[in-house]
Amino acid sequence: MKKLMIMGAGIYQVPLIKKAREMGIYTIAVSIPGNYPGFAVADEICHINTVDYEAVLKVAQEKKVDGIVTAGTDVAVITIGKVCDEMGLTGLSFEAARVASDKMLMKEKYEEHGVRTARFRKVSFEDNLEEKIAGLEYPLIFKAVDSSGSRGITRVNSASEAAGAIATLKAVTRKKYYIVEEFIIGEEFGAQAFVYGGKVQFVLPHGDYVFVGDTGVPVGHFAPYELSDEMLADVYDQTEKAIKAMGLDNCAINADFIMKDNTTYVLELGGRSGATCLAELVSIYYGYDYYEKIIEAALGEAPEFPQDQAVPNASKLLMSGKDGIIRSIANNNLPNDDIYEVMFDYRVGEPVKKFHVGPNRIGHVITKGKTLKEATDTLEMALKNIEIQVD
Repeated sequence: MKKLMIMGAGIYQVPLIKKAREMGIYTIAVSIPGNYPGFAVADEICHINTVDYEAVLKVAQEKKVDGIVTAGTDVAVITIGKVCDEMGLTGLSFEAARVASDKMLMKEKYEEHGVRTARFRKVSFEDNLEEKIAGLEYPLIFKAVDSSGSRGITRVNSASEAAGAIATLKAVTRKKYYIVEEFIIGEEFGAQAFVYGGKVQFVLPHGDYVFVGDTGVPVGHFAPYELSDEMLADVYDQTEKAIKAMGLDNCAINADFIMKDNTTYVLELGGRSGATCLAELVSIYYGYDYYEKIIEAALGEAPEFPQDQAVPNASKLLMSGKDGIIRSIANNNLPNDDIYEVMFDYRVGEPVKKFHVGPNRIGHVITKGKTLKEATDTLEMALKNIEIQVD
């Protein structure tokens, strides 16, 4: 039986663990101790911090794993690169993982290789901010270089807001520096992609539903994302350039873009599949199980990625507007083939947090349809038929 080490045991790793077990693969979930749902479904648990790549490598070698992978989180990507390099496993390299795990290195690679991206500065917490960002125009984005899930990202509209943004950064980053970049005013969207054997297998642009707080936080997605042929070609070109600049290979790609004046600007790429139902978006759209493809790639089995169908689909997170305890949950939807999935992360009596970033979710709804309008109409109907009381 093959052994697969899965980085993380949170809600976005659970489908990966379940699919691997369905495929007859022995699963080892790696995570710090906590109330993580992946612990209940994995064959084995290792209580190690997923960023401690030396400790993870030691266990991976002892257990002679055949592959290592994650979904929905950036923090473990550098560990995957380290283990893949040291054990000769299929996956992104340690150097590529370093770039994917540090947004500053990523931006420098984009600049070096001519990838279209926002103007930026590297700023340390000891620097004179005004001097370092001279020449950049407000609004700006203050961004931690080593976070995911929209943590440590704040839009700053004027100099008076900078202190608050810096305090937010200090609370989430392990680095002594951060990025300040110009906020490009346009339409944010994303793409899922996969690179294997040095070849980009597919690029699937998707639209984003965004929760507006300190900055935009994706709370759902839909596909297809309507673009002209010229705009699509530009998305593909910039995605491939960014992948090459970062040295990514043998991994899923989660990409964030802004479209301004029909031109694609690259915000960032992650060397893993997206969170917020994005793996499910790929699965529904193309008609195969994307988690299975991710696992096959991690085991070096050269998966195929057929693109002979395109099923429109949409998803949104379930959220709470306040901290509290769930007092009741009711899904009043009637059976409907176009409601792909309704999932609740919590049960009655459990505490939840007011939504601020992606991990504050309390569930999700995914729908599909013959057209995108059918999928989105079904999504809105399904959401209205779900009642969650938080006190």
